[in-house]
Amino acid sequence: MPTVLRDIFGNPFRPITFSPSWRTDTVLALAAQMYSSRDFSAMPILADALQDAGSDSAEVLDHCRGPGPHVRGCWVVDLVLGKD
Repeated sequence: MPTVLRDIFGNPFRPITFSPSWRTDTVLALAAQMYSSRDFSAMPILADALQDAGSDSAEVLDHCRGPGPHVRGCWVVDLVLGKD
C-alpha cells in the first residue's frame, strides 16, 4: 500500500515545480487517455513527451519511468491534467 500512496501523493517533503509549458498536446493526450482508461502502461512514454516538452524535473521523469504501480490519481498525471 505505501507504493500506491507514493503514486498518489508523491513525496510530501519535496515540492514539485511544474511548468505549464510542459502541457503540450501530446502530453495532455497521453495523460487524459491514461486517466480515462486507467491503463498506465504509457507512463514511460509520458516521461519522454514531458522531456521533449522541456521538463528536466528528475522527480517527475523518474516517477513516470519507475516501476509503479501507477493508479488513477497518480500525482504526475493529475499535475499534467491540472487536477487538485
